Amino acid sequence: MVSALGREPSAAERDLWRQAKAVAARAHAPYSGFRVGAVVRDAGGGGHSGVNVESASSPAGVCAERVALGAAVTAGQRELTAVAVATADERDALPCGVCLQALAEFGDLDVIARIGGEVRVLRLRELLTAPFSR
Repeated sequence: MVSALGREPSAAERDLWRQAKAVAARAHAPYSGFRVGAVVRDAGGGGHSGVNVESASSPAGVCAERVALGAAVTAGQRELTAVAVATADERDALPCGVCLQALAEFGDLDVIARIGGEVRVLRLRELLTAPFSR
């Protein structure tokens, strides 16, 4: 089933998604079992990965996308071009609203994720139409 959302990924975008899927296996998700990985690509082509980390105190957990974003910022990157999100078991997954807002601080990134059973690429603004601004 091909989703009507987004477009087909390029070979490089599909590779970024595969990297996110590979890192998802390292997630700490003992409560939900929903292991997610993310890779943020910077303007220089570098990738910064993260996984979700759950906590028994539910609000204290953090999503993979924000962990990857933190890794990029820690590496001194501020110009980001894409984020790939994948689950360890290949379920559909898009960034949550909190993650979309955090990513929007760095521009209108390409979001590469599995939607409707297919890996697709959308612009962040298609998912978060009215982000908060300064």
